[in-house]
Amino acid sequence: MTRRLLRLAAAVVAVAALVAGCAPGAAAPATSSAPAAEPTPSATVERTTVRIASLKGPTTMGLVRLMDEAARGAARHDYQVTVYGTPDEVLPKVLHGDVDVALLPANLAAVLDAKTTGTPAAIQVAAINTLGVLHVVEVGDTVHSLSDLRGRTVYSTGKGATPQLVLEHLLDLTGLDPAADLSVQYLSEATEVAARLAAEPGAVAVLPQPYVTVVAGQVPGARAALDLTEEWAAVEPDSQLVTGVVVVRAAFATEHAAAFEEFLDDYAESTAFTNEHPDEAGELIAAAGIVPAAAVATKAIPGSHITYVDGAEMRHSLAGYLAVLHAADPASVGGALPDDGFYYGADG
Repeated sequence: MTRRLLRLAAAVVAVAALVAGCAPGAAAPATSSAPAAEPTPSATVERTTVRIASLKGPTTMGLVRLMDEAARGAARHDYQVTVYGTPDEVLPKVLHGDVDVALLPANLAAVLDAKTTGTPAAIQVAAINTLGVLHVVEVGDTVHSLSDLRGRTVYSTGKGATPQLVLEHLLDLTGLDPAADLSVQYLSEATEVAARLAAEPGAVAVLPQPYVTVVAGQVPGARAALDLTEEWAAVEPDSQLVTGVVVVRAAFATEHAAAFEEFLDDYAESTAFTNEHPDEAGELIAAAGIVPAAAVATKAIPGSHITYVDGAEMRHSLAGYLAVLHAADPASVGGALPDDGFYYGADG
């Protein structure tokens, strides 16, 4: 393996260790040069402890300003954020009532709903926090549409999971048969995908952020050729490609309704900060241990589609996305589509 491949592997491993690590633990508190402000709770809402479980990766990038404020004692509620390596570590916390709010992959929220409906651990989705993070990456300049993948070999991760379902759905709508018109080879690790891009002339891959940014910085000529969020929007006008959502224990949302609404307001402001101030947000993201370097985080923010969508728009977009996954593989959303009770504050 060449020095360039070794450097690339090391960089991607560093990202993988943070984005898909296995050891649970509290996130390092984000730091800021700004002086700590006094907490500003509502005059009529009691200061409330909100236990939040999050995941290393793009779904937490929009939370970092709020994490920073909480660490400095400047948040209006007691936001206790713990960042975990995998969803498998978070799901039991929700099921046992050990957390009040969780940031999860969208399809796993539906799976969790199927397990908890009618139980004390019942959950609701309150907002979409991340749209699609998947991109087609190539070394060269030959891929400008999905149709350009005809006859190509495409490397990806996520076999049997949402990356495969999303890619195959988009290929099908483009008129490509994934089994006949191209070869999609699923590898177990993003490090393997990155190595193929570096070693094989003309290789094409599907990777999520922030891996895309790492590869583009390490492999000469590598570029993000297609943003699958944009490709989805072009062919699925009644939904959006969704990666992450905010879920809340229904009992918590009922018992602390005003405080939870204030949390959602604070989270929306934090998300806006990430998008509007990517340099500062990148520093907070790196300090929180979500991405290994601030420069990588800053460059990855635009392609990570950090967002905040709630209410009727959230319900419309998420329901459409889950319907696509259900049609491809019912098990991916827990066997059946969630009912109306799944959507918090989505009347109308």
